[in-house]
Amino acid sequence: MGELGRAQVVERGGGAVAADCVRLDYEGRFLRRRRLVTDGGDSLVVDLAETTSLEDGDALVLESGLRVAVAAAEEPLLVVSGDNLPRLAWHIGNRHTPCRIEADRLLIRDDHVLADMLRRLGAEVTPIRAAFSPEGGAYGHGRTMGHDHGHEHDHGHAHGHEHGHGHGHAHSHE
Repeated sequence: MGELGRAQVVERGGGAVAADCVRLDYEGRFLRRRRLVTDGGDSLVVDLAETTSLEDGDALVLESGLRVAVAAAEEPLLVVSGDNLPRLAWHIGNRHTPCRIEADRLLIRDDHVLADMLRRLGAEVTPIRAAFSPEGGAYGHGRTMGHDHGHEHDHGHAHGHEHGHGHGHAHSHE
């Protein structure tokens, strides 16, 4: 079991030509610096310039040129189905919850509060274990930078109370 070195580059869709693989769940695929262990038992250090959302099928490129594939690990999910999927998807999106939208079902991470709400809305909710690759967002590759990361990332603006720059907040200071 060896040390493969550092990976500082992500190759989108490059996993098909990789020598080894790391399996990461949805949260685990959102990273900047971390030590990972491959399926083959070797370790590598991911050291990216910024926090990045890795997708199933991407590759981490090591300094040696070796590629390590990124695979979505199975995790607890909920299959949501019902007569009015657009309405159910709206309620899920309104809670900033990552969601995979398919023709006849929605997939979200297991969450008993959301499951109860969706059942009250008439949905059928079934727990499964599967890889989770939700819809990409409007703000870059992979993620919407929603409210499921504890706001530890940089939105590119200050979080003070000077909201007069186009964020839809009106404050009167009387």
